[in-house]
Amino acid sequence: MGVNYARLCKLAVVLFLLISSTAKVSAQQPAKRETPPPLPTREISGIVKDTLDLGLPGATVSLTSDKDTLKTSTNNDGIFVFKDVKSATYTIVVQSLGYLKTSPMRFKQNDLTPRIVMDPIVMKEEKNTLNTVVINGTPSITYKTDTVEYKASDYVVRANSMVDELLKKMEGMEVGSDGSLVHNGESVLRAKLNGKEFLGGDVANAIKNLPAEIVDKIQIVDDYGDQAARTGVKDGDPQKILNITTRTDKSVGNIVRLSGAGGSNDRYNGEINGTRINQNQTIGVDSKYRNTVNGVGGGGTGGTTTSGEASFSIRDKIGKNVNFNVNYKYDGNDQLNLSSTFSKSVTNLRNILKLQTDSLVNTFTTRGSQRTNDSRGHNFRAEIEINLDSNDYLSFRPSINYSSSSSNQADTSYQTGYRHQYQVNANSSSSKSPQLGLVVGYQHRFDKLRRNFFVEGEVRTNNRSSDSDQDLFLRYFLNEDESEKSDSLAYRLRLNKNLNTSYRGSMTYVEPLSTNTQIELNAQVNYNGYDNNATTRNRVNGGVSQVIDSLSNIFNYSFTQARFAVNFRYGMSNTSRIRFSAGLTAVPALLSGTKVSLGTTTRRSSFNLIPIARMEYLWSRQHKVALNYSGNASEPTFDQIQPVRDVTNPNNAVIGNPNLKARFVHTIRSDYNNYIANSKLNYSIGVNASFNQNDVISSSVDIDDPNVIVKPGQNPVKIRETRYINMNGVYRIGGNYNISKQLNNRKYNLSLSGSANYNNRITMTNGEKNINIVKSFRESFGPRINPTDWFEINPYVSYNHQTSDNTVLKNQSETNTLAFNVDGTVYFLRSWIFKYNASKNYISGINANINNNPFVINATLEKELFNRRGRVTVQAFDVLNQNNFVNRDFNDTGGYTDTKSNAVSRYFMVGLSVRLQKWSGAKGGRDGRGIRRRGDGSFM
Repeated sequence: MGVNYARLCKLAVVLFLLISSTAKVSAQQPAKRETPPPLPTREISGIVKDTLDLGLPGATVSLTSDKDTLKTSTNNDGIFVFKDVKSATYTIVVQSLGYLKTSPMRFKQNDLTPRIVMDPIVMKEEKNTLNTVVINGTPSITYKTDTVEYKASDYVVRANSMVDELLKKMEGMEVGSDGSLVHNGESVLRAKLNGKEFLGGDVANAIKNLPAEIVDKIQIVDDYGDQAARTGVKDGDPQKILNITTRTDKSVGNIVRLSGAGGSNDRYNGEINGTRINQNQTIGVDSKYRNTVNGVGGGGTGGTTTSGEASFSIRDKIGKNVNFNVNYKYDGNDQLNLSSTFSKSVTNLRNILKLQTDSLVNTFTTRGSQRTNDSRGHNFRAEIEINLDSNDYLSFRPSINYSSSSSNQADTSYQTGYRHQYQVNANSSSSKSPQLGLVVGYQHRFDKLRRNFFVEGEVRTNNRSSDSDQDLFLRYFLNEDESEKSDSLAYRLRLNKNLNTSYRGSMTYVEPLSTNTQIELNAQVNYNGYDNNATTRNRVNGGVSQVIDSLSNIFNYSFTQARFAVNFRYGMSNTSRIRFSAGLTAVPALLSGTKVSLGTTTRRSSFNLIPIARMEYLWSRQHKVALNYSGNASEPTFDQIQPVRDVTNPNNAVIGNPNLKARFVHTIRSDYNNYIANSKLNYSIGVNASFNQNDVISSSVDIDDPNVIVKPGQNPVKIRETRYINMNGVYRIGGNYNISKQLNNRKYNLSLSGSANYNNRITMTNGEKNINIVKSFRESFGPRINPTDWFEINPYVSYNHQTSDNTVLKNQSETNTLAFNVDGTVYFLRSWIFKYNASKNYISGINANINNNPFVINATLEKELFNRRGRVTVQAFDVLNQNNFVNRDFNDTGGYTDTKSNAVSRYFMVGLSVRLQKWSGAKGGRDGRGIRRRGDGSFM
């Protein structure tokens, strides 16, 4: 193919002209000047505090220089941040409502430092703002939003004491011997260290293993959950949690604790515990193996337990932006429970026999039971928090749980009166339940202070399977002298498979309207689905029969609840005397189910409009009153809704009601707290009430036993048939108070507390509405006396009164307990410690009690070794062997049940324990930054 030379020549001429013109234009353009480099900028941050060393939120901070005019507000922890500040020489002025405006403060910093952390700025309150009391030093107790804070240095304990000894000195605290904690009458459920969950959150582990010397503050917090902590939007009822804030100079340390003990009656106890704490980082391992007594003092489940557990926990961070918390725990329990019960139930024959007047008859039951239960459990939880940037946060919380159990139980019971029979029941069962869960959350914080968006999703599954093998022998006595009788035998195998799947999604948006107000929008949907399969067969000739359709059930149902809320909130600043929330929540709910074997379905919907009402008024940081209302719907249980006859107990056949509506509970709570610092007087009052709408109650009728043929002249054989219905009118009202007065520099602490409750319960008995009213009253006085550092004695007296009244059965039961207790410690010969506790109870109203006035004495003698790092311990429990209490529970049938278990509580133990620890202070950050902490003690 030839080349077109003419065309190539034309193209070359065009290119030459273009290049020439471009060069000419370029030659005519003036030379560009180089852009000078930008001036260096810096980030300046700091914290604004009040005179109580608390972060001050909502304060206005102004920064000015010859190149800057900037203004911002402090966040909820009192922290402010200025970005892209052009000058290193600047002036700052801080002002906040109710505080004296600071004088202009001029600073000259290193011009090459990119991040500057300033020293704390302390503001003084205006004296005409709050009616505070002027005292020497800061108050021991401070009331903040949802938090009661104690200053640890004001409570003196001996060297090497643990946190539990420190808590015993604080007003309103009750510490149990098992490590349980009660604050102003409410149980504290979880523990944190410096604002972070401590080693799985176990309260006993925290207060018994952390030394008191490292504590700066003790906080009791009303915790509304992680979502509320992130967004500030509170929904539902809070949990009480303990937060221990460490001293900055003792926030890094290692603890190793070894203990072992053995004694009579095969009692033993061993523990290994190791903990590493480095500011926000915690690493812990714990292992226990013991044989213990349940129910000492009349509480608990009764019996003895051989148990072992091992746990591992680590909280740390990866890089600058990823924080994680991982917990694993294994526990195993082998329990033996021998119990004997005596119960009374009352039946009104008026409707049964069509009488014109009441005719009350009693049934008395004596029962003996032996039960062994072996259980094993694995629990894994993790929290992963990722700070994507300064405004975006992502979290993952996976969990895996696996539990299994096996039990064997043998019961014998003998009934006289209205029901006259003898029963022998042997039952063995086993179950396993794997559970999986995942919660994912995302938050975006906008540049505008407090404006944020939060979304969270959750999915959980619980797949439980169990089998039960039952041998039952029943002998009905058809006359009073028991010469005529009828026997019944049943050998049944019951298999259950229950799959529960739940989903939850929520969205929250917060829009600040001003420094002190905001609008909160919240929407969430909860779905719980249940897939249940229960089959029953008879065991015959060494095998099993076909499935008994009348006693088997395949039933699926679900409960879906949505909540849509809009809320106005006032009082975002700590300077506000009044804080309140007002809004409205719409709660639609749907309960639906399908009875597969019968081909029937049920569908029930409900809709509730409930107010949002929270109010808090502060006269000062030590004096406040709060009022809170909440409402919540809950679905019926599987046993209450399944439409099948359950005759596991042949004397009480249970038939569920698929048409049940969801129960809705309205709860109101009010708290008043005041601490008069100069007088060291603290008092608190709490009032609470709950009202149930569409409550699920039992409706029982006495019917002739269809399996027993009664001849003329013989006594009829009656069994109870229980169904469930919705009814209004169930409510509970209660109140409590606590007064503590410290004297002589806290050497004497007088504590007076009490509570009263009125519980209105409803049942249907033989077609009549029975109102069971249970009233209880408790009063206690317990001074703590510590006149010298070597002697402590704590006497305690309490009175408990309880009554149970029934409208239809027209009877009343009453119990009274007057208890005298004393405990204390004597330190002598420098390294010897004697501890003692004794209780004397006077009980009336329980005739079955083996010892109506038991006197229980426990004593411990310890010798400190290795410069107080170790101890040899000799312990004696229930020296007089009188701990044989009987527990009484009132029932809705106008009777009661008295229970005594095999709490063999007199035994002796000898043990050795060693505790090694070393503490140092937290170190500052890089680039010369100082140590910064939030209000909960966490390190920034």
